[in-house]
Amino acid sequence: MSEPAPDQPVPARRARTRALAALCVTEVTSWGVLYYAFPVMLADLTRDTGWTTAQAIGAFSTGALVAAVASVPVGRLIDSRGPRVVMTTGSVLGVLAVVAIAAAPGLGWFYLAWALAGVAQAATLYPPAFAALTGWYPSTERIRALTTLTLVAGLASTVFAPLTAALLQALSWRASYLVLAAVLAVVTIPLHAGLLTPRWPGQRRDADPTARASARAEDLAHSSAVLRSRSFLVLVVVMTLTGFGSYAATINLVPLLTGRGYSTELAAWALGLVGVGQVLGRTGYAALSRRTSARVRTAVIPAAAAACVAALGLLPGPAVALIALAMLAGAARGAHTLLQASAVADRWGTRAFGRVNGVFSAPITASIALAPAGGALVAQWVGGYPAGFVVLALLTAIASLAALAT
Repeated sequence: MSEPAPDQPVPARRARTRALAALCVTEVTSWGVLYYAFPVMLADLTRDTGWTTAQAIGAFSTGALVAAVASVPVGRLIDSRGPRVVMTTGSVLGVLAVVAIAAAPGLGWFYLAWALAGVAQAATLYPPAFAALTGWYPSTERIRALTTLTLVAGLASTVFAPLTAALLQALSWRASYLVLAAVLAVVTIPLHAGLLTPRWPGQRRDADPTARASARAEDLAHSSAVLRSRSFLVLVVVMTLTGFGSYAATINLVPLLTGRGYSTELAAWALGLVGVGQVLGRTGYAALSRRTSARVRTAVIPAAAAACVAALGLLPGPAVALIALAMLAGAARGAHTLLQASAVADRWGTRAFGRVNGVFSAPITASIALAPAGGALVAQWVGGYPAGFVVLALLTAIASLAALAT
């Protein structure tokens, strides 16, 4: 996939707008069913099956790790086939996976079902959606489209956590998952198949076999050069460390605060306000991108996250200061999402974007998947959550310094 040349038609604005609107709806639904429903189901699921919480979470984490690995071939498929085919297929696989999760007769089948869900996640969640918008939108409009998508998709937990809880009031966890599978099918399959229709840059020369072969060779040479470059490797390390540090800290905010004597209710409010901070961070990212270079903002955002996480670990109170810091940490996390979405195109353009971004996203996705348990493990190693937050801040600060080498 390459940036449209001046003499090439940019996909019609109306088609792009319809596709963006469709992705906003399908991202909310896909994240809600394939990700956010599970934590709500967990207690009912373990009580019914007799599996331990660790065993059930292990299956969920397996899915996230499979998604990280699968993002590489998914990126290549998007380059050659476009997002419509890939994301529609991902939706179908997602429906089958959720049905398999609901019907799993034993723990082994449950793990296999979540592995299939991981493939579906790789083909339906942020990376393919980011690739789609990057391919369809010119550089002057891309950040606005990505910001719109992430702001709306941020509502997934707000919509699907209470919806899942309501289903559990009337149905078993298995029946609830079957209902959610139906929702996923009815919402995402037709929208992906019917509205992801803007012309795909990688398909513009398909009518000429010689030109197509030449374009593929150029794409392969470009992507290989990028993937072997020192700047790319450093960028992957920066984004992976930042993702792990910021997510591990915010997701472990509740035990940090309750361990200091604050109530669970206050800690839950602080965690909830992290989401508000994410919205603020994503809203402000466009202004930051206009005023800074890619290199500068890749250093500034991890530095801001490191400062907030360190302050949360070092300051015992007051509560209002800790809540404000939690919101600021959420803002850094929200900005990190858009930084991840735009980092590759900002540096290397959109040629072979799916292939390059798939490799780029894989370790970041894995680090975020491991962040909840990883943050708790770091705290255990160093003797408590306050010291654990300081260690996470140091990792993120290292990422900020390394960003200067990109």
